[in-house]
Amino acid sequence: MEVLVIDHPLVADRLTNIRRTSTTNASFRRNLHEISIFLIYEALQGIRLTETRVDTPLAPTNSFVVEDQPVFVPILRAGLGMLDAALLLFPESRVAFVGAKRDEETLQPDMYLNTIPETLDGARVVVLDPALATGGSMIEALELAAASGAGEIIVVTLLASPEGIQALKENGLGVKVVTAAIDERLNDVGYIYPGLGDAGDRQYGIN
Repeated sequence: MEVLVIDHPLVADRLTNIRRTSTTNASFRRNLHEISIFLIYEALQGIRLTETRVDTPLAPTNSFVVEDQPVFVPILRAGLGMLDAALLLFPESRVAFVGAKRDEETLQPDMYLNTIPETLDGARVVVLDPALATGGSMIEALELAAASGAGEIIVVTLLASPEGIQALKENGLGVKVVTAAIDERLNDVGYIYPGLGDAGDRQYGIN
């Protein structure tokens, strides 16, 4: 499994704003959108290009277009805040949704929605979630994508815990993880520490 931590000043700046307790819901959403653009850009650097011929105002020339559109899978509800950034970069992409709510006693995910197509035919899948904490919801989403015949699977997340990274490694799906930071640990209730709090609550103000 490949883990890529994006070390860029603009990523660090947005992550600082996202972490702050004083950041408003509106500011949290804006910074989440902006940092998602940077992370998704880095995550898909290896996407395949198709050569094409274009007419410029001066002369024809060879150029390139992206035809290999990924399938984006935001994990509800927090992953929705990353979706607009994904579609800004890849407006023709398909989107599937996975809904997961964590059981606060067992810390295990309760899956309530899955719109991943039955057959993905080897399409690249990018799973979006601001926090990779215990890894439970993410693993469920990854296994659903793999069972539907996904090709390369990439996880894009703002923050990851060492425990979440280890859980994905032990799962053995061989995914690529792109993140802005790997934090210290999980706390005793399964949140990333020091982390950013609950990304869903901080986006929408409703728990």
